[in-house]
Amino acid sequence: MKKIIAGLILILSVSFAKAQTDQDSAWIMDHYTKQEFTIPMRDGVKLFTAVYIPNDKSELHPILMNRTPYSCAPYGKNFSMRLLKSHWKYYCRENYIIVIQDVRGRWMSEGEFVDVRPFNKNKTGNEIDEASDTYDAIDWLTKNIPNNNGHVGVFGISYPGFYATMAAASGHPALKAVSPQAPVTDWFMGDDFHHNGAFFQMDGFSFYSGFGKPRPKPTTIGPRGFEFQIRDNYKFYLENPPSRQMKLIGDSVAFWKELYAHPNYDEWWQSRDASRAMFNIKPAMLVVGGLFDAEDCYGAWNLYKAIEKQNPDTHNKIVMGPWYHGQWSSNDGSRLGNIRFGENTSVWYQNNIEIPFFNYYLKNKGDNPKLAEANVFITGENKWKQFEQWPPAETQPREIYLAPYGALSWNLPTYVKKGSFSEYISDPAHPVPYTEDVHFGRTREYMTDDQRFAGRRTDVLSFETDPLTEDLTLAGVLTAKLKVSISGTDADFVVKLIDVFPDDFQYTPSGASNNYPMGGYQMLVRGEIMRGKYRNSFEKPEPFKPGKIESVNFNLPDVAHTFKKGHRLMVQIQSSWFPLADRNPQQFMNIYDAKPGDYQKTTIKIFHDANNASSINLPILK
Repeated sequence: MKKIIAGLILILSVSFAKAQTDQDSAWIMDHYTKQEFTIPMRDGVKLFTAVYIPNDKSELHPILMNRTPYSCAPYGKNFSMRLLKSHWKYYCRENYIIVIQDVRGRWMSEGEFVDVRPFNKNKTGNEIDEASDTYDAIDWLTKNIPNNNGHVGVFGISYPGFYATMAAASGHPALKAVSPQAPVTDWFMGDDFHHNGAFFQMDGFSFYSGFGKPRPKPTTIGPRGFEFQIRDNYKFYLENPPSRQMKLIGDSVAFWKELYAHPNYDEWWQSRDASRAMFNIKPAMLVVGGLFDAEDCYGAWNLYKAIEKQNPDTHNKIVMGPWYHGQWSSNDGSRLGNIRFGENTSVWYQNNIEIPFFNYYLKNKGDNPKLAEANVFITGENKWKQFEQWPPAETQPREIYLAPYGALSWNLPTYVKKGSFSEYISDPAHPVPYTEDVHFGRTREYMTDDQRFAGRRTDVLSFETDPLTEDLTLAGVLTAKLKVSISGTDADFVVKLIDVFPDDFQYTPSGASNNYPMGGYQMLVRGEIMRGKYRNSFEKPEPFKPGKIESVNFNLPDVAHTFKKGHRLMVQIQSSWFPLADRNPQQFMNIYDAKPGDYQKTTIKIFHDANNASSINLPILK
């Protein structure tokens, strides 16, 4: 009977939601007029722009703009579904003028497209960048769209988040509020295509094999992606390493060739770090990201920090929720995979942070949204917390040390005998998978996946504490400090921080986890990879000396999680994370040139004695 009632409730909820969406859509189309313009830039190039204008003439309206490489479609009289089905509909209820623009060189806009076009702080004459294109668009809109109040906001998620960042650097006086959300910030250090120099091939190839195809003239027809004949991503990327991917993707994709031509963090990559444009920022900033964003978790944290450091007087706030990529704009933020968060965090964010933020700065409506400096959802505890700074002032760093027999200890190892280590053989022919099941596309749920499957492999080391006697909350940057030796000249190091649930754990009410066995669940809280040859410099890679003990230190993205009393804290270490990241041949070379015969087995030793102690620096919130 309970299942029948639950089913009826679900059916009624879905029916109500659809009816509400249909009602909202009808209202928006009745109360808005769509117009399309080609807006001239300072160099004469025209950008295609869709503008949705309220029919209401009783007051002046603010402009809220989204600049995108993903198309402002549909072209013509039909309305964008973003207005009708996403939380953008609430902005329509507030009578915002909604603007969606195809960026330079994409879809129906003229000009040449350049990926993450570098910011030019010394522009003269008709020189352009994405900041100047935003300036020119805002200038035209405020002068030509009737009944606007002269206040403009810009927001965007992912790649449009990059364009929102560039908008903040435009300096236009009408721009009052900007929200870069999961912004692409640095494609070498941590966003999308690379993490600490390791190539994230699954995201890169599947995305860029279509997105990167040339578009010689404006069009409403998008490119076709690569036609995969193998629907098992592990098998496909094992058979098609980066050296073959170049042949598969073809010669016409300019950015892919540039990516291969710049394997190290040289000036070409450095100029594409969007945070370098974040000086003299005048609009109010709201940086938004997801704790479990598989694509641009790095970008949100590090853009916020750069703005904060370089513009101490700017109204700059950060929001980090328990979300996958863009989940904060969805209708449901209560779960990710098998993990539950106890509330609909997305709708809470929309109603309590984002919409009041734009209403205040663009409409002078409501009280000043006195957001805390950092508004962060602490998973595990499942509560929103507000902090006066990030990392919080109450955070105290503390080392937890790897120990023999798979233990973690709060104390520095006392055994002085040199050579206490744990070891494994890393075999590129059988790399460690990033998730247990067979998949075609990269999953978003892997960011909280159960890691028990990995711990069963001989090439993964697991270290864990005893059950905790009290809650342990981490808030801030995690730093891995490994003492290693390898038998080859290069290797990758993957460090994973894991929350081990009690064996009798289950969600209440029972069954809420879709019958997945949650007892003993090993929740991935944070994982990151480091390409070993960059351990001393991302600009100038160095080979390892076989058998020599060396330090490999690197930061993982910030964490905000409570390990509850009775849970265990676990650290896993491995040397592949496949096919998420490309395989390291485990010899010092340009990996993009690696042939099948170049991939070699390597013995990895992780040391844990008094002279060579490996540890994780934890940001413990007191």
